[in-house]
Amino acid sequence: MSMARASTRAQGMTSEEKFVIFASSLGTVFEWYDFYLYATLAPFFAELFFPPGNDTAALLSAFATYAAGFLVRPFGALIFGRIGDLVGRKYTFLVTIVVMGSATFLVGLLPTFATIGWAAPILLLTLRLAQGLALGGEYGGAATYVAEHSRSNERGYTTSYIQTTATLGFLLALIVIGLCRVYMDETIFKSWGWRIPFLVSLILLVFSVYIRLKLNETPIFQKMKEEGKGSKAPLTESFFRYPNNKYVLLALLGATAGQGVVWYTGQFYTLFFLLLILKLDFVSTYALIGLSLVIGTPFFIVFGWLSDRIGRLKIILAGCLIAAMTYFPLFEALTHFINPDLEKFQKNNQVTVTVDRATCQHVAPWNIPTPCDSARDFLTKAGVSFTTANGPAGSAPTLTIKSVAGIKTVDGFNADNWKTALVQGGLPANADTAKLNWYNWFMAELILVIMVIYVTMVYGPIAAFLVEMFPTKIRYTSMSLPYHIGNGWFGGILPLLATALVAAYGNIYAGLWYPIIVAVMTFVIGSLLLRDTKETNIVTSSGVDKMTAKG
Repeated sequence: MSMARASTRAQGMTSEEKFVIFASSLGTVFEWYDFYLYATLAPFFAELFFPPGNDTAALLSAFATYAAGFLVRPFGALIFGRIGDLVGRKYTFLVTIVVMGSATFLVGLLPTFATIGWAAPILLLTLRLAQGLALGGEYGGAATYVAEHSRSNERGYTTSYIQTTATLGFLLALIVIGLCRVYMDETIFKSWGWRIPFLVSLILLVFSVYIRLKLNETPIFQKMKEEGKGSKAPLTESFFRYPNNKYVLLALLGATAGQGVVWYTGQFYTLFFLLLILKLDFVSTYALIGLSLVIGTPFFIVFGWLSDRIGRLKIILAGCLIAAMTYFPLFEALTHFINPDLEKFQKNNQVTVTVDRATCQHVAPWNIPTPCDSARDFLTKAGVSFTTANGPAGSAPTLTIKSVAGIKTVDGFNADNWKTALVQGGLPANADTAKLNWYNWFMAELILVIMVIYVTMVYGPIAAFLVEMFPTKIRYTSMSLPYHIGNGWFGGILPLLATALVAAYGNIYAGLWYPIIVAVMTFVIGSLLLRDTKETNIVTSSGVDKMTAKG
């Protein structure tokens, strides 16, 4: 480190720099809180906003609506990124937070499927799309705003505070929802109590707008505008001019796609796995996940700080590779420590469903369930791994449980009969917390913390990495699109795809193949085609720095 850099660091951050980080981060925390309320309640919303009859189809519909908010995020990046590069960073993310807060508040006022039928999921989807558009513009604005206020040798460190906001927003959502569910009767919460976390967002919105109104435009953007060097067509320059369009694609496939799936596996898929597969009660689940977020969150800062010294890319790619190599043993260990009875059942019993495959449909809310669909839905909902065998044409589903004690067969699908057979074979209805000792809880928490550490490795340095890839005049637009495709598309659809894979293949761990494949892809592409950006001068850079990519 040069003497000038050491002297700069010794001075510490100014009060203005601290306020920029605080104001940007606080508003983004609230915006993530708004966005992740639905994510946390997605399994619960399956009962409220979608037709009854097939629980797995309803759950997939809830996850699809959850994913829709992510799928639209790149379009928000295009819309608000362009405005941010033309008008300014500050005013753009003022607009995004108003849109987000308003949409979240309105979710709290929505009537359910039982009241207005199919209009309920349509309205819910509309508000989720509005949230996704807003978030598509929020993150790029906040990350760019902080980076353009930062000293060159502290950019990874300062932007890492923005990276903590998604986790803190998720944690805040868990706390608010958890308090409501603990202090409310379950019937009351299902009736109207679920609305409270969404209605509270109005207070957060007012506070966030007040704080952000006190911010000034970034000095780098102001200087660019004064010199008349701004872009008149940021979308064209970002995505239709070489080499910038090449770097947008490389940023997506070689960094943000893997980062997105590691993030959503470590925070959201673990939540759903504990609740839906391992059948752990919500209080214990929220406590475990919440504690892992509290313990893990400081590591966003650690890896952001470390990236100022050793580089951003190697930390991101290492996180992708380590996660891909360890997800299967980590999730199997979660089963071992949280629901050992389920693990024992899976080891001692081979479950087979024999059906006429011609009658099996893809799980979807618009399909009328066939006996095959109902049978597979029942086993998936029970958290049972099973194989599917092809039976005679027109035959009813047959359940076969093979164990050391013998073979038990139940002809025809009947939920009660199948449940009795599975329970007699040792399948637990829920995770029995009375059987878990301190070591079980400690090891489960350690596993969750490890997966959050993976999240901090891939996510802590990513903002600085993306900011440094692109020139000031198109930075907001260029960095936002690969970030939101990587996180919104590759990451956001993870719960939906993972749940569908579990249902299709009859294996409770089958959903992990998706994040593993994407993480490995990112590691390979990033290692071969990208270079680090740590030394990029974002003040003087008029184009993509030559250090960004190899070749």
